[in-house]
Parts: sequence; structure tokens; C-alpha cells
Amino acid sequence: MSLKIVRNDITKMETEAIVNTASSTPEVGSGCDSAVYNAAGYEKLHKVRQKIGNVAEGDVFITPGFDLKCRYIIHAVSPLYIDGNSGEVEKLKSCYKKSLILAKEHNIRSIAFPLIATGSFAFPRAYGLRIAMDEINSFLLDEDMEVYLVVFDPESTKLAEKLHPMIEAFIDHEYVTEKRKEEYKSISFDSMIAQTPRCESIRPDDSYFAGLGAVAPKSSLLSAIGNIRPSKKRGAKATESAAFANAMMEAPKAKEADECTADEDFDDLFIDEDKLNDRVKHLKDPFGVYLLYLSERKGISLTVLESTAWVSKHVVHNVKKNPEIYKPDKRTAFKFCVGLKLSLDDTKDLLARAGYAVSESILEDRIWEFYIENEHFDIFDISDSLEKYGLNPIVDF
Repeated sequence: MSLKIVRNDITKMETEAIVNTASSTPEVGSGCDSAVYNAAGYEKLHKVRQKIGNVAEGDVFITPGFDLKCRYIIHAVSPLYIDGNSGEVEKLKSCYKKSLILAKEHNIRSIAFPLIATGSFAFPRAYGLRIAMDEINSFLLDEDMEVYLVVFDPESTKLAEKLHPMIEAFIDHEYVTEKRKEEYKSISFDSMIAQTPRCESIRPDDSYFAGLGAVAPKSSLLSAIGNIRPSKKRGAKATESAAFANAMMEAPKAKEADECTADEDFDDLFIDEDKLNDRVKHLKDPFGVYLLYLSERKGISLTVLESTAWVSKHVVHNVKKNPEIYKPDKRTAFKFCVGLKLSLDDTKDLLARAGYAVSESILEDRIWEFYIENEHFDIFDISDSLEKYGLNPIVDF
């Protein structure tokens, strides 16, 4: 039989067994663990779990399914993700291997897995998916079992869907900015300054652009999304920009006019000399060489990026083999930037070394920029947003 990837609620799967992401102690965790306990009958399942006691990360145990449609629940003790190099990858692989072996020992013919450890245990979803597919497919080479991998739970709205109207507003703001530049390009800078009172508050205009998601603080940016209903139409215009603007109006206010001379207002004027010297030292590095340097500086290996950034092994091999001449396509370059969690400035620098720039007139560039600028580096969410705008997704089943 084969592996089937589905979008469903793991507690609704009608297989002989489901897999739960369990904690190492009898304490019930959040997310999948809590959902399974509630659906199975919390008291009945927890009573059995207490008798089992502590279980090491990477190990598994089995219980009845109780009120669930499945006959068994296989509990896999999930590892906490640290950096991908602290033994957690091997433990996650063990969760899949041992779950499948335990299912075989109980003559289970069909089993459903969640994406283990990618919730509260912080494993990047793309990384967790790669490991799951590798381990399950390896098992199915020699065994006959029907295996389902439940990638998304429809009960929890994906962050990408909540971000959708904000991305539209972000794109719209850039369009408005460019139009304003065109409209006022004939007005000299000196004449604009002469007409502007010194240190006068620009609250109204600042508020307007904050409402469009351009300069809003990151803390308020993500806290505001809970009040926004996601758009269902692919490629639709920003019909919900007003709702987003209202939410953003509740963000912390800018400093008042009488605070304009405070020393802290000028912190951004000081240059990080170490970073500048570092940039100058590697000024002439081609893309591949500088990528290897950034990988080492960030402590994130290119092998890890195969999963977290959905970069192929072939690409990573080419970078390592010929870093002086390697040049990626633009999307792959963006994926490296996301995988390394680069700032927008560092992203633009790395892209330039491959001959690319972040263009305000290219839709895909704007989407990548939105996620990077807001430090949201989940390749699944980026992939979903690209697909919603009619572009080819990154992670495609």
C-alpha cells in the first residue's frame, strides 16, 4: 500500500489506529495531545496514561482508542526542536519508525499520523514533513500498510489565511507609495521642507500608512490578525483593508511631537561597525561563497535547509561542490534567505550577489518581502500565500 497525505482532523480519521503527539510525562500537552484526549474521553485515557508513567523522547506506547473511531492510539513522545543539530531529528525519526513497528506488532492495517512535533514542540513544518515522508516511505518499501499523513487540521485556521488581507494591504501600500512619488516628483525636496513646520506631528498620515500595514510594529502586526476574517477569493483585491486598518489603529501610538528630540529617537542613526566591517570583508564574495559563510555564521547547515526551506538535495550539493560559480534561480535564492532567517537588508544583499533585486512591481517578490520583513519564516505559509495569488506553490502535494 502507499502513503496518502490528507487535510483532516486527526481525531476524525477512521483508521484502525491514529498516532498522538505525546509528552514524556503523564501531563497532557496542548494541541494534538489535548484534542486526542478530549475526543477519546479525557478521564478514561488519562487514567491509562498515568499508569504508564514517564516515557523517553522518541519512544512510543499504545492505548485503546476509547470514544474515538479508531481501535488504538499510538502515542509518540515528541522531541522539542532546538536547532536541528541537538539530537531532535533522530528522535523524531524514531517516533515514526517505532510507531509503525508497534502498529505492525498489533496487526494494524491502517494508521493515521499527524505531523509529529510541528505544533507546540516547534519543529518547522516543512522539516517535519520531510522526515515523516522519508520514514514512512522507507517502512512501506517492505511492509503492507495503509498510512495517512494528516498535514493540516481544518479546525485551526492557518496563519497564512489570516495574513492574506494584510499581504494585500502591504502590496496596495507599495502601489500607493509609487503613485505618490510619480504625482509629486516635480516638487523639490527643499520646497517640501519649507512648507513643513519643524518637528510637527505627522500623526494623521503616519496612522494612515500604519493602517495599510507598512510601518506597523511587529507586535501589533500579528496581534491584530485575530480580528480579521480571511479572504476566500484567490487574487481578490484588498476588500478587508479597512478592517485591518481599524485593528492597527489600536497599535501603540507614535511618539508625540514634544518627544521628537529624545535621544532614543536617533538610535537607528548609529551604525553597527562589526556588521559593516563584516559586510566589507565579504563584499566580493559570489552568491555560493557568501551563502556558505552565512550558513556558518547563523549556525544553520545547508542540509537543514533542505527541509526547513524546501531546497532540493541536488541544489545543496551544487552549492557545496562549486560555491564560486553556483547561481540559483530567484525563487531558490529567496528560499535560502527564508531558511537562514535573514533580515530584509541581508536578503537584498544575498539576492544581489546572484544578480537579483526585490522588485516592487513583481507580485511574488512582494509576498516574499512581506514574510521576511515581518520575520515569519514558515515556508508552508509562504507557499500557501503564493498559491492564493495564483502563483506556483513551493510545497505541493
